[in-house]
Order: sequence, then C-alpha cells, then structure tokens
Amino acid sequence: MNILMLKRIVAAAMLAVAGVAAAADTIELKMHSQIVESRPEAKYLQQFADDVAARSNGRLKINVFHAGSLGLKDTDLLRIMQAGAVDMAMLYGEYFTRDAPELGVVYVQGAIRTPQQHLQLLPTMRAIYEEGYSKWHIHTVGGVVSPVFNVGVHCKEPINNLSQLKGKKLRVWGSHLVSTFQGLDVAAQVIPQNSMYMALQTGVVDCAYYLSTVAKTVSLQEVAKYEAYLHPWAAVPWMFGVSDKAWSRLPKDLQAVLAEAGEAMWAKTREAAVSPQRESAAIEERKALGITMLQPFPEGDVSAFAAASDKAWADMAKSAGPKGTEYYQRMKEAIAKLTP
Repeated sequence: MNILMLKRIVAAAMLAVAGVAAAADTIELKMHSQIVESRPEAKYLQQFADDVAARSNGRLKINVFHAGSLGLKDTDLLRIMQAGAVDMAMLYGEYFTRDAPELGVVYVQGAIRTPQQHLQLLPTMRAIYEEGYSKWHIHTVGGVVSPVFNVGVHCKEPINNLSQLKGKKLRVWGSHLVSTFQGLDVAAQVIPQNSMYMALQTGVVDCAYYLSTVAKTVSLQEVAKYEAYLHPWAAVPWMFGVSDKAWSRLPKDLQAVLAEAGEAMWAKTREAAVSPQRESAAIEERKALGITMLQPFPEGDVSAFAAASDKAWADMAKSAGPKGTEYYQRMKEAIAKLTP
C-alpha cells in the first residue's frame, strides 16, 4: 500500500469518526403538545422547534408530538414534568386545577374591556405562571401568546342584551362562566365544543357563548344565525415548559438557544395577537355565510358582566387557597393600572 492510499484511508476514517461524533453530540428532546396540528398554536410550536434547530446548528432537536400523541393526560402533566418523564410540554394553566388550582384562576373572561389591555397584562401573567411552574421543577422559555379573538353570544333568534338572554339556555365553556351568568340570572351550562352544534340544533341550548372569530370552524352559522359581540377574549398564554432534569443536562449555550428561541416566539405571537384587520375580515366572512350581525351588547350590560365575572373570580380564587388569592390580587392590581 503506497503512502497516498494510506493517507486517503486515514482521512476517510477521520471523517467517519467526526460524523459519528457529530451525531452523538446532537441532543434530542421530546415535547408534548395537546394541540392538533391544524391550529395556529401548533404551527407556531413547530416554528419554535425549527428555530431551535437552526440556532443550534443542528446540535439541539425538539421532536414535537402533536395532539397528545405521546399518550399523556394534561391533568397529570405537572407530575410528569416534575419527574422528568417528558422533556418539554406546552403548558396551559387552566388544565392543572387538580394539582395546582391557583394556576386555573390567574385570568378570566370579563377581566379586560379592550384587546390592548390584554397585552398590558401579559407581563404580570407571565411572571405568575413562571413562578407557579417553577414549583413543579419546570423551567419556562417563552411561549405562544394566543390571539385576542372577539367573544360573542350566538343565538337562534336575535338577542343582544342581558334582558333578552334571561329565560334562555346558554352554552359556555367553563365553570367560572356558569357562575358569572348565574349572577346575571342567566341559565348557563358547560357543553364541550364538539357537542355544541348538536346542543343548539336539538334545543338543549338556545345560545352559545363562543369565540366569534373562529365560529365558522365549527359551522356555528348553520345552527345560530344571530351574533352579538360581548367582549375580547381573555386568552391564557401557552408557555413552553422544560423539565428541570432536561434543562440541567443541556450545556449553557444550548440553554441559551432554547431561551432565545422561546423569547423570539413570544415576541412574534404577541405582535400578532391583536389585529383589528383580522377581526374585521372575520366579521365580513361570517356575514357572507349568512350570519346577521346585531349591535353589540350595551355598555351597561358589559359592565354588569364584568362585575359578575369579578365576583365569581374572587370566589374561585379563594377556593384555590392562599396562592389563588395572591394571584387574583396581583392581577387585580395590574388591572387597576390599565389604560383603555
């Protein structure tokens, strides 16, 4: 064997070893998401994973498992993350009322009157969630700021004030809303989204309290022809959580990559969260689908809704224990400083 051939063999061997080493240096993290891939939040999550790979030059890879495909139950997620049984997850505070009831009372419908106020409250909300998750040995790295959609009352007949709503059966999506509307002498019941269409069609309920902007995705216009705007959606943000076990095994530079990518996604989605153009376009689209847009609920009714919401919120926070009360008070202090 001549010297040139030997050099080629040695060079090839070195390249092969380098390739194996590079592959070995790639760290992969499993990330649970309960969101189906068709939703905007899922697309943002995948963009975050792609950004992490790009920023780390392929050294860190996040494998996203959408729509709960890892088989994890959201009610158990805090315990799962605490144990380090999964590396990362999308965290939504209202899912964790069994183990951390205080995380389910941070934010409620009726807390804001304008979309811009939601943006003003985000720093306080984020600080609370970061603190709450850290007690479960979860490190947070930014997340997704959900869009502030219009919330309306969708009925089978024209209804756009509380007096007309009394005596009707109203679908809502959570227990806080049941208490809120009960405080206004309106009968409300929790009906899951996938049962809402049938409940309206069969007369189980007369109206649905729902996110108007995305109402067409559940064909609400087919069973509720009238819509009246009530308030902007107080949308709980999704946080990107990393178990402390996964976080601690990352080198400092990859920890920085995760934090930077998470922060970039938070900023991007915050910028897109409030969009009058999106809401106006959605209204015109619903009109074209046959929806009759009524005048919004009167200002006095909106104020009454906010007052009933706050009373139900205070009761719910007290039931969640000292931390629930503390979080409620911190949010109320931030709300007191809001500008229109």
